[in-house]
Amino acid sequence: MRTKFGDKLLHGYTWLIIVWLSSPIAVMILFGFNDKKSKSNTSWQGFTFKWYGKLFEIDGLTTALLNSLGIAVIATLVTVVIGTMLGLAVGRYRFRGQGLTNFLIFAAISTPELVMGASLLSLFVSANMQTGATTIIIAHVLFSLSFVVVTVRARVVTLDPSLEEAARDLGAGPWATFRQVTLPSIMPGVLAGAMLSFALSIDDYVVTSFVNGGTMTFPLWIVASVKTGIPPQVNVMGTLIFGIGVLIAIANAVAGRRRA
Repeated sequence: MRTKFGDKLLHGYTWLIIVWLSSPIAVMILFGFNDKKSKSNTSWQGFTFKWYGKLFEIDGLTTALLNSLGIAVIATLVTVVIGTMLGLAVGRYRFRGQGLTNFLIFAAISTPELVMGASLLSLFVSANMQTGATTIIIAHVLFSLSFVVVTVRARVVTLDPSLEEAARDLGAGPWATFRQVTLPSIMPGVLAGAMLSFALSIDDYVVTSFVNGGTMTFPLWIVASVKTGIPPQVNVMGTLIFGIGVLIAIANAVAGRRRA
């Protein structure tokens, strides 16, 4: 009886945490349908779909969203290429300074964003670099690179080296072996790292606020609009971004089950 009661208590506590974590997303989705009749969008005033039809009505918000998407895509591509190579290196080979390399990788993950943003701004100022979209991309690559490296490395250490050896015995060169054997084997880790890098980039505020210059991104625009009132289009855009992410995660899970 005590065991059953403890199990029920644990299950109830788990669902309570899930509801607590999901409630902000649920509120965002709900208020995307709020028929806003006043300046405030913090109280329910009626149900409507009209904000989905007026999604791109605010030019500044549309530009900020496009900036965030463009920066996230570029940063993700650069991060995945570099992070995959680093993940292969630290996961497969033993070399002098590997312990220091691993320390730096995890140090970048644990570094507070405030410290990283201030240090990157100092670096750009010292190098006389004009802050803007380029510096945002560099910053996003730097703080998301470690996550990709760790994800790919975890996949690399589980690979069976005999597969690559068999490919080379059959006459495949280094590039053919990597393209036809190694890359497909680590692709789940690469895709997971890419999704994580994109998510980290598109929703970053702290680091971006240090190095953005005059470039406005989606999170920066939202914070700047708090004083005048956040429009319902923000909730709609957030809902669409969340929905696309959920669909990608579901597709990835389904593909993983089919491969299994």
